[in-house]
Amino acid sequence: MAEVNVGLPGGGYAIHILPGGLDRLGDLVGRLGLGDRALVVTDANVAGLYGDRALAALRGAGVHAGLAVIAPGEESKSLATAEALYTKAIDCGLDRRSPIIAVGGGVVGDLAGFVAATYLRGVPFIQVPTTLLAQVDSSVGGKVAVNHPAGKNLIGAFYQPRLVVADTTLLATLPAREFASGLAEVVKYGVIADAAFFAWLGANSEAILAREAGAIGEIIRRSCEIKAAVVEQDEKESHLRMILNFGHTIGHAVEAATGFVRYTHGEGVAIGMYGAARLSCLLGRCGPEAAETVAALLGRFGLPTSARGCRVDDLTAYLARDKKSVGGAVNWVLPDAIGRVAISVDVPEEAVRRVLAEITG
Repeated sequence: MAEVNVGLPGGGYAIHILPGGLDRLGDLVGRLGLGDRALVVTDANVAGLYGDRALAALRGAGVHAGLAVIAPGEESKSLATAEALYTKAIDCGLDRRSPIIAVGGGVVGDLAGFVAATYLRGVPFIQVPTTLLAQVDSSVGGKVAVNHPAGKNLIGAFYQPRLVVADTTLLATLPAREFASGLAEVVKYGVIADAAFFAWLGANSEAILAREAGAIGEIIRRSCEIKAAVVEQDEKESHLRMILNFGHTIGHAVEAATGFVRYTHGEGVAIGMYGAARLSCLLGRCGPEAAETVAALLGRFGLPTSARGCRVDDLTAYLARDKKSVGGAVNWVLPDAIGRVAISVDVPEEAVRRVLAEITG
């Protein structure tokens, strides 16, 4: 078992990284001293695998837990689905001490967190991530949201969980493509903050792809440590936390331009990281070897670096309304070297379009 603590002025929380964590959920929740009712939110895929175990763990600890099952996929991150969950929470008799517990991947976590942040003006929120991407990234840091037809995550809040339980054994059932999707976020942490970790990923890629327990535990622990350190310094993304968006600017545009169905989130981020590295090279911030080093590691993990079939004009239109833009200017996160990035708004449009042409050509 490993534990990473996130210390924040409004109240910190622990990330428990341990095999069998799902079956200990009731005990871990019980330590928080919350109400005796809860709502578990999951999707139809995860419900068949882990829904009953989650409910049994909670009920075994005296928590009367209801279950809400949503459709899998990005389309469920909507205000319409959120409204259905509000109704379920009311039907279950949840009060302000009753936790909403997300058991699933990033979509479930984002949606359930948004509902927790807004139901009765805020109830306790607990994350039980079941995908690698959620365990290393989206379950930590308190970003919750739903999508709008105009873009991804445009309606949301900063709302921290009270607890994160990352059960590493749940990754055994994860399809290979979803596992690789999570590795994109792991690579991100190496690029933005830890060159030694980036090198370790390359040296241990076979063990990681084989899902060896020691390697999996290490990538989750180190990723959470890096994210926790950033969030502790900048919870509301006023400046430093923006570095966590490395790869997401182009990545979100790629996802949106393809209707959120052609690429997984991690695949979009992988494309975006390579695009951002190429953009940094064009601007003279780093040498061409940085982009190629990133591309090589992404390729080793089976992740794409191009968005063939996308149109530059379409991607540019989505970039223009990126939620991270300020005053119409996009906050680009660009690598100066492996392990170090900087935020820049002074990026010429012609350079952006040139890179977009490269990755879509």
